[in-house]
Amino acid sequence: MKKLSLSTKILIGLILGIIVGLTLQGSVDFVNTWIKPFGTVFLNAIKMVTPPLVLASIILGTASMGDPKTLGRVGGKTMLFYLFSATLATIVGLVVAHIVNPGLGLTIPVGTTYTAKEPVSMVQTLLNMIPTNPFASLANGDMLQIIVFALLVGCGITVGGEKTRLVKDICEAFNEVMFKIVGFIMYLAPFFIFCLIVPVCATNGPKILLPLLKVVLAVFFACAIYGLVFYGAYVKYLGHFGWRKWLKGFAPAMLVAFSTSSSNATLPVSLKCTQENLGVSKEVSSFCLCVGATVNMDGTAIYQGICALFIAQIYGIDLSIAQQATVVFTAVLASIGTAGVPGAGLIMLTMVMQSVGLPMEGLALIAGIDRVLDMIRTTVNVMGDAVCAVIVQDGENKRIVKEAKSVVA
Repeated sequence: MKKLSLSTKILIGLILGIIVGLTLQGSVDFVNTWIKPFGTVFLNAIKMVTPPLVLASIILGTASMGDPKTLGRVGGKTMLFYLFSATLATIVGLVVAHIVNPGLGLTIPVGTTYTAKEPVSMVQTLLNMIPTNPFASLANGDMLQIIVFALLVGCGITVGGEKTRLVKDICEAFNEVMFKIVGFIMYLAPFFIFCLIVPVCATNGPKILLPLLKVVLAVFFACAIYGLVFYGAYVKYLGHFGWRKWLKGFAPAMLVAFSTSSSNATLPVSLKCTQENLGVSKEVSSFCLCVGATVNMDGTAIYQGICALFIAQIYGIDLSIAQQATVVFTAVLASIGTAGVPGAGLIMLTMVMQSVGLPMEGLALIAGIDRVLDMIRTTVNVMGDAVCAVIVQDGENKRIVKEAKSVVA
């Protein structure tokens, strides 16, 4: 018998948790005493690893941009597109979530009453982003402050060059340690997911199941809209490239991304498709796709926006406009640290949730279906990298033609 993958085990844990939870609806006290605490262990472990993982990942993601010259023309265009696209993708996710309302009308009673934070002004939000003590930010799990600090450190490493190489090596080693810890946590995730979902189903019964299907449909619908409509417009009007030709040329990479749910595993196929089928140079494709595998996660941004609003709705939390703007901002910056970690989208979702004060218990509902969502969001992530490569290549081609004409003149 073929060994089951981790994602399959997690899905089995979710299904068994639903069955056991529905069976034990009359034994809520037993469930809360002997099963629920193990789920709390999982939540605490996730909370423990998220701040240092985000810090190390974002530092490395920023530092990987290369020397200041590389961060010039091509790097600037690439990062500008990635930030713009991720922001718009998150907004699309939130809009679709508001239309579908996957968690509306579902209330999950918990031991503690969760309420939304008092709305704060945008000016105060910007001021709160700058940490007065980054170590205190790590201790308190202030994600926005951690992200800003990590971005500044990453830029400092890039500008510092060889003198700051040691700091980058230390961060890389520390990042690897965090990966190992996350790997251990995710290895035990099927059991923990079982322990998280059992009390949810035992307390709420069958009415808890419908929103899961609505979340899956919402994420697939939003990703399809962004991947076909928005990317189609980007390729046609910014990259001046035929959309059907683009889809046909990049289809093999999209299929690999959908089946593996891994941007890194798809990277070799993506490079081959962009260079041989889309006419992108080796230099531009290598930069855009390799950087994009780390910092460009449009599908993950869509997923985070929808899941954040879903969790807010099931706990009866009305997110203000300022808080939804925080979700967009955090989701965009969180994409920098998403790549290369099993269950990374779920890990990064905790950061988005913490930024607006959403209860972590909501992860129990998302974790079991995360593998299904990961397939479509990874496909969109990979598509975005190749779209950027075509746009940047178009700009480079025009620059070469312009320089050639100026030489002739």
